[in-house]
Amino acid sequence: MTKILVADDEEDLEVLIRQKFRQKIREQQYEFVFAHNGNEALDKMQQHPDIAIVLSDINMPEMDGLTLLTKLNETSPLTKTVMVSAYGDMDNIRTAMNRGAFDFVTKPVNFEDLELTMQKTIQHVIQMKKTLQAIKENNILRMYVDENVLSFMGTREYEKSLMENETVEASVAFIDICQFTAISEKENPDTVVKMLNDYFDVIVKEVIAQKGTVDKFIGDCVMAVFKGEYHLDRAIDACLTIRNKIDSLPNEHGFSPKVAIGINSGEMISGNIGSATLRRLDYTVIGDTVNTAQRLQSAAGVSQVVITEQCYEKVKQSFNCQKIGPAALKNKSVETILYEVLN
Repeated sequence: MTKILVADDEEDLEVLIRQKFRQKIREQQYEFVFAHNGNEALDKMQQHPDIAIVLSDINMPEMDGLTLLTKLNETSPLTKTVMVSAYGDMDNIRTAMNRGAFDFVTKPVNFEDLELTMQKTIQHVIQMKKTLQAIKENNILRMYVDENVLSFMGTREYEKSLMENETVEASVAFIDICQFTAISEKENPDTVVKMLNDYFDVIVKEVIAQKGTVDKFIGDCVMAVFKGEYHLDRAIDACLTIRNKIDSLPNEHGFSPKVAIGINSGEMISGNIGSATLRRLDYTVIGDTVNTAQRLQSAAGVSQVVITEQCYEKVKQSFNCQKIGPAALKNKSVETILYEVLN
């Protein structure tokens, strides 16, 4: 529904508009707000910040349409104004157009012409908002993505890469903030989100430092993937540093942050997973290796980094590990031998 402000001291115009647009009003395509002068119009704008367009007379008591137009450009730059006035006001209309009026219609009002002008103005406002949103999203993207990557995203090679699925040898880590649900139930949302983002920032920095990638955030858990040479060693190095840094963070709002971490290594499928209908696809990894890593995280205690026996055999020369013993992991027919990485 589009909200439209009509600023005109002629009360007959309000009655005519309600009559001429009664079907659109009933169908909730348009909602009209009325004011009898510029001052009242500004008050209405404050009460209804979602007003898309203004239909304004030029000659009004207290504050005329030209002064109102200037103030609207200052306070509501996304709202577009259509001037409604007589032919005799052509000099004023020219002044209005120079001050940023989007269009004008003349009195006596031809309502077919008025509606066409309204529709054109509404479409302009919608397009302007979409453009601003795209700029905002693009600027946010540039905060986090390298310029060379953005250039590559515009190429055919990028489009082709989105469709490629492959089996890769990699390591995956699930890093969970322990018992964070408890703090989220008693603190206000702003506090909870800030705390969680601060913890995630610590985690992400260490993942990146070991040339890993953050695959996704799942509630209060981070899923990270490490590929390339010594991917398991790098995953463990990152997670040990994460554990130590999180452990050293101060108590905040009665909450002392700790992590529980599961790491697994092996083959996994890498591809674009999601719904084309929703236009939501994640380039992610899936498979038994990933599922097992998530279950290892569930089995890990506070400040524990847990791996399987197979991973232990690969890294036992590099890391000090301690055997935890067999554990029944979900959907596993036999128990899995678990190890804790100490340092």
